[in-house]
Amino acid sequence: MPPDTPTPDDVWRQLTHVVMDTRDAWKRAVVEATGMPFSRTRILRRLLPGPLAVKELAHAAGMDAPATTVVVNDLETRGLVVREIDPTNRRCKLVSLTTAGQRVVAEALVTPDPAPAALARLSPEELRALGALLRKLEH
Repeated sequence: MPPDTPTPDDVWRQLTHVVMDTRDAWKRAVVEATGMPFSRTRILRRLLPGPLAVKELAHAAGMDAPATTVVVNDLETRGLVVREIDPTNRRCKLVSLTTAGQRVVAEALVTPDPAPAALARLSPEELRALGALLRKLEH
């Protein structure tokens, strides 16, 4: 391998830097649109596929269980989630979205999230090449 070839870890750091460091404006727009801290929306989005136990929800959101419980309590108070006994394990409660919660997630998902300026400056050929590489990573 040529000495100037980056490692997968090097490329991953670059990729996450580009994404993570350019999303602040979008996160602020989501907070404004939903009227809630972004952490609430992050939890709601994890519930789109279906109900989860708090422990599973915490893992999916990258949060600890006590912090997730605080968020779920707030979302339940707002009428955006409900907790129900898990029919397969009566000691466990499942958290699921209400119709109002689904509307909040939909509002967050339609909040404009424009590409960062650096990406917009790429040529059509560069965009096609980058798009092709990213599609390879999806599979």
